[in-house]
Amino acid sequence: MASTAISSGIRATPSKASHSFHSRSQVALSHVVHTTNGSRSNRSVVLCTSTDQSKQAVAKREAKLRPLSGAAADSSRALQQLRDMQVNNNSNAGEDKRSCLVALGLSVHTCPVSIREKVAIAQENWPAAIATLTTQPHIEEAAVLSTCNRFELYTVALSFNRGVAELEAWLSESSGVSIEELRPHLFLLRDEDATAHLLRVSAGLDSLVLGEGQILAQVKSVFETCQKVDGFGRHLNGLFKAAVTAGKRVRSETKIASGAVSVSSAAAELALMKLPTACYNDARILIVGAGKMSRLLVKHLASKNCLDMKVLNRSLPRAEELQADFPEVNMEIGLMDELLSACEESDVIFVASGSETLILEKHHLEAMAKASDKVGGVRRLFDISVPRNVGADVNEIESAHVYNVDDLQEVVAKNKGAREKAAQEARSMLQQEQASFEAWRDSLETVPTIKRLRTKAEEIRAKEMEKTIKKLGGVEGLTKKQIRAMEDLSRGIVNKLLHGPMQSMRSDGTDARTVNETLVNMHALERMFDLSPQEIAAHIWSAKDLSRRR
Repeated sequence: MASTAISSGIRATPSKASHSFHSRSQVALSHVVHTTNGSRSNRSVVLCTSTDQSKQAVAKREAKLRPLSGAAADSSRALQQLRDMQVNNNSNAGEDKRSCLVALGLSVHTCPVSIREKVAIAQENWPAAIATLTTQPHIEEAAVLSTCNRFELYTVALSFNRGVAELEAWLSESSGVSIEELRPHLFLLRDEDATAHLLRVSAGLDSLVLGEGQILAQVKSVFETCQKVDGFGRHLNGLFKAAVTAGKRVRSETKIASGAVSVSSAAAELALMKLPTACYNDARILIVGAGKMSRLLVKHLASKNCLDMKVLNRSLPRAEELQADFPEVNMEIGLMDELLSACEESDVIFVASGSETLILEKHHLEAMAKASDKVGGVRRLFDISVPRNVGADVNEIESAHVYNVDDLQEVVAKNKGAREKAAQEARSMLQQEQASFEAWRDSLETVPTIKRLRTKAEEIRAKEMEKTIKKLGGVEGLTKKQIRAMEDLSRGIVNKLLHGPMQSMRSDGTDARTVNETLVNMHALERMFDLSPQEIAAHIWSAKDLSRRR
C-alpha cells in the first residue's frame, strides 16, 4: 500500500512491522496523517477497468471487420464515460469511505522488557480489555495479542487519526506508562500492512526466534478466547482466522519449524552456553512454574541429557501432571513456599511462573550461599516470564546473574541462518494467504449497499401501497385479506426486481476477479439508485413514519 505519513518529527513505516517511531521531538500519534492512492475498493475497480480496457482493445480490432452504427458508437462512448466517472468518483471518495484496520503495538524488536511487562495483559483479561476499547467513539472492533515478546492491539477504526489517538490514550492509561515514554517504541500499521504483519507473526517470521511454534498457539488463543466477545467483530474474526490458517500452512509446507527453537529452548541453549563446563550434569537445575513454557523447558533440557531437576509450582496437581508426562526425567516437585531454600540448593534457575510481581530480588540472592564450584560459584537465573519475576538488580551481586528474554538474541543469531531459506518460501505463501483475506474483506463492502438498496425499495413500496389504499377508499373500505394480498403482491414484485441486482453484489471473496466485478456492480448501483447513506437515512425515517400511520 502506497502511503505517506505527515507530522512534525515522527515517521510511520507501515511496510515493516519491526520499524518503530523514532524521533527526538515526538508528537502524538493522532497527528500522523496517512494519504493513500485510493481505498482497497478503488484499486479493485481500477483493476477491473484495466480488464475492460483490454477487452475494448480486442473489440476495436474486431470492429474493423464489420460496420459500426452511430448508436452503437454512442453507447460504447457512454459506457466508457461511465467507467471513467466511476474511477474518478472512487478516487475522490478517499479512504474515509469505510473503516480501516489498525495495528498498534510494541515487540521485542522495538521495546525492552522493562516496558513490555508494564503493558502486558493476561489472557483472562483480554475480553475486558476489548470491551473497554470498543467503548471508544471511533473503535468498532478490537483484539489483544499479549505474549512475552510482544503486545499488539488490532482494531477496526471509523477514523484512522482519531482511532489511533484513542488507542494511544487507552494504552497509556491501562499500563500506567506515559505517552512520551511509550511512543519511541511503538509501531503503527494500517489495512494491508496490518494484515501482512499479523500473518508474519503467526507464521513465526517476526518472532525473536525465527520459526518459533508457540506464537501460532498464542494467535489461535486470541481467536478462540474472543469468539464470544462482542467487540471481536466480523473483520477481526476473519483476520485472525486467516492468520491461524497461514501459520499452519507455513509450518506444514516449509521446513521453517525443523530445528526451530522456542523461547524456552533458547533459554535452555543459553544456559548451556553460559555454564563454564557447557554441561548440565555439573549443575543443579530448578524450574519455577509448571505451565506451557516450563513443559517446553523440560522437553529441551531432557533432549540435552539433563535428566535431574526440581520443579516448583503454586499447586501440586499441575506439577504432578508434568512429572507424569516425563517419566525418563528424575523430577522432584514442590510448592512455591520452598522457593528460597530450593534456589539456594540450585545452580541454574529457570523462572517461568505466571506471577505479576517479582518473586526473587537482590536481597533474596544476597542471603544465599554461593553456587557450587563446578559452575564457578555463580548462580545463574534465566527469567523468561513477562512481566519479569526476577529483579534486574540481582546483577549487582557477584555471586548471581540474571538473564531475561531480551538476552536470548545470542542464541537466535546462531540459529537464524539455517532457516532463512524456508522463511523465503513462507513469505511467498503469506502473500497468497493475504490476497485471499483481502478479497474476502473487499467482498464485505457490498453489505451496506445491499442493505441501503433494500431499505430504499421498501420505502418506495410502502409509499405506493399507501397511495393505492387511499384510492380504494382507505383502510376502512378494505378487508384484512385484501390488504394482505396487496402487501404480498407488492413485496413479490420488489423481490423479483431486486433479485438480479442483489445477486450481482454477492461474492464469497474466494476469487479476486469475481470480487472486482462485484465492486464495479456495487458502485454502478449506488449511482443508479442514489444510495448515499444520508439519502437512505431519510428513507428509513420516512418508512417508519408510514408504518406508524398505518
